[in-house]
Amino acid sequence: MKIILASQSPRRASLLKLVNIDCEIFPSNYDEAKTPGLTVEEQSKEWAYQKAKSVFESMQGDRAVIGADTIVVKDGVIYGKPKDRDEAISMIENIQNDVHQVYTSIAVLIEDRGKVKEFKDIVRTDIYVNKMTKKEIEEYIDYDLPFDKAGAYAIQGFFSKYISRIDGNYSSVVGLPVDRIYTILKENDVFDEI
Repeated sequence: MKIILASQSPRRASLLKLVNIDCEIFPSNYDEAKTPGLTVEEQSKEWAYQKAKSVFESMQGDRAVIGADTIVVKDGVIYGKPKDRDEAISMIENIQNDVHQVYTSIAVLIEDRGKVKEFKDIVRTDIYVNKMTKKEIEEYIDYDLPFDKAGAYAIQGFFSKYISRIDGNYSSVVGLPVDRIYTILKENDVFDEI
């Protein structure tokens, strides 16, 4: 069965490859518009589901489509991808010397011989960031150019030297909780033989 990742994130594709899940990449064109009345967690799950659904519905045949959404949250405020250097600096200033949450939602839509199944999940991870000086923040932003990253950072790169603790799932913070993806695919006989 074809496994399709509805994301253009190179980090998500790398995570699947790392655990030997072969997939095709078909980025979703779903526009992440906020839905009134949803909690942060519900909104993230809805975005992941809509991304997977838009790709799933554009194809036919047996397939498993994976959609995902990662958001960074501190004190109820969602930190998306920064628009520019100033916004990236502001985000890092707000999360340094404190704890924040990373929520990664997944949606897996599977069609097997005409029968469709849907799975949704969300994983919360608490990230503790050390105190940073203004110079360290600016150095990081100018080195990493984190404008394609929620919260203006990637846990696996240059910024990792400022992270003191992680309570939760590391791969989820990178972009996909691969253990949950693997379990869903395995339990639904997506792999040929396991």
